Amino acid sequence: MVELNKKYQIGVRRFGFINWIGFGSLWLKECNRFMAVWQQTLLSPLVSSLLFLSVLSLALGNNRGDVLGYSFISFLAPGLIAMSILTQSFSHTVSSLMIGKIQGNIVDMLYAPLSALEVSMAIILAAVTRSFLIAIISIAVFSLIVKIPIYNIFYIFVFGFLSAFILGSLGFITGLWAEKFDHTATVTNFIITPLSFLSGVFYSINKLPELFQTISHINPFFYMIDGFRYGFLGKSDGLIGIGIVYLIILSFVMWFIAFYLYRKGYKIKS
Repeated sequence: MVELNKKYQIGVRRFGFINWIGFGSLWLKECNRFMAVWQQTLLSPLVSSLLFLSVLSLALGNNRGDVLGYSFISFLAPGLIAMSILTQSFSHTVSSLMIGKIQGNIVDMLYAPLSALEVSMAIILAAVTRSFLIAIISIAVFSLIVKIPIYNIFYIFVFGFLSAFILGSLGFITGLWAEKFDHTATVTNFIITPLSFLSGVFYSINKLPELFQTISHINPFFYMIDGFRYGFLGKSDGLIGIGIVYLIILSFVMWFIAFYLYRKGYKIKS
């Protein structure tokens, strides 16, 4: 009996606080997943943004008037890039968990020697990686069509990272909660799309009535779009410092919810 206990004794974790090999492998696996279908994951968002840019510039005209001291099309382009970052980061994490649950291979992550911290961060950071690739490609292509100044790369990186991280965390939470893709569409149609369209992507909130300006300042998507655009234009509708603090707090809250739900096995453990 003593020999059996020694033989089948459960081993202790030998990876330290973080299993860096497992973390890196999961992150790489997630990156390979979206790179395998790069036409859909990287090229499609660029085409959608270009269509928005073309239709709105033709319908409203580039000479519609200055917005924050820039032409309308120069004002519009950074907002469209930021909106692609938001939607694609959400799409990556939610599809990763949903496909794993539907195909039944999510057990590979559950059985792997990976903690909830490592799994949540690896998948969310893979979504951030995808968003940054989309941003780089979009900026390069847009620069050939539109005159886009770059005021400060630091703000572009910070607001791009925080925005992608928050939406990646929201996608992670949605992927755990949803039981079918119709549920994920509910979050997209009733939360992400309305908040992104009402965040000042297509207009300056300074033109709104005072009540709606106050409401816009509560919308976290406003700070994501406004801060990202500030990195290009050097001008913003809101206070950049408040936006950074707001998004940092929100990113931690959203990640912690995702981490906690996965740790508890919410809807993934019987």
